[in-house]
Amino acid sequence: MQVWPGSAYPLGATFDGNGTNFALFSEGAEKVELCLFGDRGKESRVELVDVDAHVWHAYLPTVHPGQRYGYRVYGRHDPANGLRFNPRKLLLDPYAKAVEGQVKWGQSVFGYNFGDPDSRNDADSAAAMMKGIVINPYFDWAGDRLPKTPYAESLIYEAHVKGLTERHPDIPEEIRGTYSAMAHPAIIEHLRKLGVTAIELMPVHQFINDSTLQEKGLSNYWGYNTVAFLAPQNTYASTGQRGQQVQEFKGMVRALHAAGIEVILDVVYNHTAEGNQMGPTLSMRGIDNQAYYRLEDKDKRYYTDYTGTGNSMNVGNPHTLQLIMDSLRYWVLEMHVDGFRFDLAATLAREFYEVDRLSTFFELVQQDPVVSQVKLIAEPWDIGPGGYQVGNFPPQWTEWNGKYRDTVRDFWRGEPATLGEFASRLTGSADLYEHSGRRPVASINFVTAHDGFTLRDLVSYNEKHNDANGEDGRDGESHNRSWNSGVEGPTDDSAVLTLRARQQRNFLATLLLSQGVPMISHGDELGRTQGGNNNGYAQDNETTWVDWKQVDLPLIEFTAAVARLRRDHPTFRRSRFFNGRPVRREEGAPLPDIVWLRPDGTEMEPSDWGSGFGRAIGVFLNGSGIRERDRRGQAISDRHFFILFNAGGEPIDFTIPTAQYSPTWDVVVDTAGNLADTGPHSGGDVIPLEGRSLVVLRDHGDEVPETGHSVAASLAALTAPIDLVPGPAPTAELRR
Repeated sequence: MQVWPGSAYPLGATFDGNGTNFALFSEGAEKVELCLFGDRGKESRVELVDVDAHVWHAYLPTVHPGQRYGYRVYGRHDPANGLRFNPRKLLLDPYAKAVEGQVKWGQSVFGYNFGDPDSRNDADSAAAMMKGIVINPYFDWAGDRLPKTPYAESLIYEAHVKGLTERHPDIPEEIRGTYSAMAHPAIIEHLRKLGVTAIELMPVHQFINDSTLQEKGLSNYWGYNTVAFLAPQNTYASTGQRGQQVQEFKGMVRALHAAGIEVILDVVYNHTAEGNQMGPTLSMRGIDNQAYYRLEDKDKRYYTDYTGTGNSMNVGNPHTLQLIMDSLRYWVLEMHVDGFRFDLAATLAREFYEVDRLSTFFELVQQDPVVSQVKLIAEPWDIGPGGYQVGNFPPQWTEWNGKYRDTVRDFWRGEPATLGEFASRLTGSADLYEHSGRRPVASINFVTAHDGFTLRDLVSYNEKHNDANGEDGRDGESHNRSWNSGVEGPTDDSAVLTLRARQQRNFLATLLLSQGVPMISHGDELGRTQGGNNNGYAQDNETTWVDWKQVDLPLIEFTAAVARLRRDHPTFRRSRFFNGRPVRREEGAPLPDIVWLRPDGTEMEPSDWGSGFGRAIGVFLNGSGIRERDRRGQAISDRHFFILFNAGGEPIDFTIPTAQYSPTWDVVVDTAGNLADTGPHSGGDVIPLEGRSLVVLRDHGDEVPETGHSVAASLAALTAPIDLVPGPAPTAELRR
């Protein structure tokens, strides 16, 4: 076999049209062998003799796409000093761009003998290991253009590749659960109907299926267990695993872009699948354990764990940072993705010990001409000391706003003393983001996500029901801020079902009409349930897959209608925070950009925020105060809106304020359905607001009224909700 010196850059296996360059970083290695595998598993070894700046490299002119490979790395085996080299363990290239197969669990993939973690095991792991694949980097993007939707106009949809598509009846069975299914017209049409501008995919970097879960008959469904940061997950490919997964992923991105939908990846750079000292030796542990992982100072056998998974990536090492940045650039430049959501992002800021918003990782992102220009979303916490960092990330970052989630849940379940905080969250969380020069769009607002109850379950269960996870109910969050609406789980009580349906509309309307960027968890608009399981990470089955044959059609229509209201009116997606000061209008006296109102129609006073009516409030949004311009550069002046909230259990009368705001008002949303298609209403009129409901009023215009919002609200309220949770059949009265 011909072997040429090759190049130390780029790292990984790079096919140039003739042959393939291989390059692997390892500072502590004494010898490195490239291992090539034939179709029948025969292994051929090539020693890499050229080393530059700790990068071992060679160019093989006869190696082409589809070639399977791995590495064997020689060096000291001294776990007490953080050294875990063992050439008997075949290692996956951290820069592999495609991976074939899965790990076959057994003694051979562990570097120690079971029962003695300080020992050394020399069983050869090649037959049990997944292999890297040399890929063909060329792809016809057919003029693909990134949508580049501004944050203020974005609606994010968090989705799982398999969970969203596995049970869709309009998708051919042979491609369900794959990238091709995500690109199917049935999925794209649904996303477009909802007004989705970006789909946020749960982990698609190659991940490992845990042996402990497999022993229980379960699997790692979510995928937060990465082993290769540049490779798309091979089990989500319908066409093959010898590089076809890369082509299929690119095809999915191209199709979504053609529909105007961005692709954001949920990425897990805080840890890897190799776990703690009891974990397997699959890749980085055997390549350069000290460089890639954060080890305990006193005893380097042990791993520092800020993630709850056994290890933490060593972001204080420049080569680890290079891997992360190279991965990010690759997904933008070669795979055309539009942004990233960083799992447990606080860990990436722990260059030394504490979370540091000025850490090297953030500096690298800030100055990178590629990565700095895409959407960057932080999950701003980890489990380490001081790990809850909501509001503390650098200015170019946006954040999952956990405080928004908690506050909105508390408000709608009727918790007292949340009114002031609810107002802050509804208006973009200026208290969290304005001090750092950020705008309302820094807040990624969500009520539910993959981790926790679905929206349907949030209004159907007080307690988690995780028995199927095999951990005796110990797993998952116990404080869910949920309310079962009077009955735990399945019921045929029509009053409870009606209340649950209304509560789902309340949450979705609040989310979509809040300042910031809304994120919907997949299936919430369909009424998806997990039967009360709030930790579906191990449930790769019908518990977590969206059941497209049992969907709440009125809820879909309602969600799409309110999303359209948001899209059509920049009042709900401002680029700047409210300040409460008057806004000069062309005609009439100036009005503040926002006014908070009591149910009697008078303005709130400072003392009112702690008063006893803290479950009902109104807010006036001044459309004249929009300081935005459309795409032609013209100044935007929008309509005025009132939003009336009643989170209490009893009806309440709201008085429409006097004509200084607008002489007359139209009801465009009523989550209870009682006020649909009524009006117009005048200043001084009293509107009866149903308990636990929300009403949106828009200043009356002479144009033909829209048919979407009020009709959808009325339809959703008057149509009996589908009971998606297995249980007794509906009564005849409910079916009517």
